[in-house]
Amino acid sequence: MTASSLHTTTPDGRPGLRNWRELMKPQRLAAMQPSRLSGTRAMMNRMIREKWDIQLQRFDVDAEARGTIVYSIRTPRQEFSFIAFSLTPKREGRTGRIIGRAWDMMGTLNEGPATEADIERAREDLPKLYRGRASENALVWCRSNRSMRVFETVLEALSDGRQPSVDDLNTVCYLMRNTGLDGNGTFGTRSFPSINTGEHDLGGMLEAQLLLAYLMRELSCDLVEHLARLRSDRAVTLNPALRSYLGVGNGSALGLIFFIQKHPRLLNSWLSARETAVAAALGLELGKGDARIDTLIGLIRRAVRFRSEDTMMYETFTASSQVAQDLASLLPALEELHDGGTIDGQAVRFPLDMLARRAEAALAPESYESFLSLCMELVPDEADALAATVSGADEMAVNPRMTAGALIDLLEDEYAWALQMDMSAENAQDYIWYKSETAEEPRRGLRAEVPEARDLGLDIPGQVQLLHSDLGGVPDDLPMAHFLLSHPHHRLMVARAQSLEGLPFHTPHANINAGDFVPIDLVRLMNVALHGIDKTRDYLQRNLRGVLYHGAPTREAIRAGEGADWFYPEEPRA
Repeated sequence: MTASSLHTTTPDGRPGLRNWRELMKPQRLAAMQPSRLSGTRAMMNRMIREKWDIQLQRFDVDAEARGTIVYSIRTPRQEFSFIAFSLTPKREGRTGRIIGRAWDMMGTLNEGPATEADIERAREDLPKLYRGRASENALVWCRSNRSMRVFETVLEALSDGRQPSVDDLNTVCYLMRNTGLDGNGTFGTRSFPSINTGEHDLGGMLEAQLLLAYLMRELSCDLVEHLARLRSDRAVTLNPALRSYLGVGNGSALGLIFFIQKHPRLLNSWLSARETAVAAALGLELGKGDARIDTLIGLIRRAVRFRSEDTMMYETFTASSQVAQDLASLLPALEELHDGGTIDGQAVRFPLDMLARRAEAALAPESYESFLSLCMELVPDEADALAATVSGADEMAVNPRMTAGALIDLLEDEYAWALQMDMSAENAQDYIWYKSETAEEPRRGLRAEVPEARDLGLDIPGQVQLLHSDLGGVPDDLPMAHFLLSHPHHRLMVARAQSLEGLPFHTPHANINAGDFVPIDLVRLMNVALHGIDKTRDYLQRNLRGVLYHGAPTREAIRAGEGADWFYPEEPRA
């Protein structure tokens, strides 16, 4: 794969959007890194900019960690409440999967201030989980578990009147991990379309879930401090730098593949916004002494330090030490650009575009994508405005007037990648996607081992090829209304192809049933690039573990409008 196959140039010579035919390959998508358009970063930037007021209103928790916790969240136009119930940790039934039977915290994010009726309703229904029913003002239900070892280590240190060591925190970088953020109608919570309006302060993509994840971080720190005070008169609170350094643990698996398939417009909207921001940054005309070059140099140095301090073990992903080395290799060219206005002695109109092309050709994919993410910080206003436009309705409809010939032309252009796949190859249909009978968890297994399973995955290449073949057997001028009367099984793919026409970034170019498909590639796209999770590690090539809000400011800093440079945190020093 050559560098020129990915980067493009517009007719007027400026950097264009990257080539979607290359970008939508799973291995490309998997390499994308957190950026200003990632959910956690965009959400935190907005909270800081608007100075959201988060207050702890109630903390009735005993020495066994049993009790009720309530937070108030005031945004520019609304008030929300986080009602949580802390539970005594149990060893039995603990798991990050939905089949868990024991959690250390359960909670709900509601519209409006918390009333006693809200609290008691949540206390009754949250433990029932699938048998429970959310109140009409509930946006998201959540569950979390402690990192038993790190939580206890921090508790012991604070109780003893001292701060925990950074080395102890670095083993996971969190006190609690998210084991469930359920909204958009789950358990009776408010549906996303009902709040996806300009009138709701949590109406953007995953904003309610992202706020609740941050509140988990705050709760975990408040809880460990509270328990330390109950344990000892000598107890101290967490140093603010350590508190900010901690994030929230997160684990995600195969269910995100279904999310990608179910929300193609949303994926296209987000990737379009991201790629537009990338092109805007690469299109900056930077010369000698430009302060923005200094800014980028500082950002790269911060990223190099963050990666150099990272002690996580990455089984199959590029090591942080390699990413640090790659990013550092870009600094001499940027320093020459700042001091003399040239790169390798030559004046260049779009120097960042030149460096990006070099990085794509020479560096590890994660290093190259990290550079692009940092470049976006040079166009903050444009990037933030693009983040605010991300949306996408799920509904798809058939255009009954489109002719068979027109649809064939559409498929041969926009789905050439699917038509070119060899679906008769030996391993092309090895796997099937299904849900387990006991836990309804998404799973991927060998088709021969679960012959009775119903395939829940959307076989886009296979269905496109069948549709294309059947269209070839009817007159070119046959309308879709007539075609679908005799071929009703193609309705879904016809509606999908028609509804997504002209959108370049809606579908990863993959056969998810193939033996060589790597599910973790698309899980990484969602967790790392879209959600903004740091320090992600894979488990068995299908589960991803990482840290949300690593380095995020405290609620006091947010209230003061401080902490906008929180990402890639430096290890706190004694």
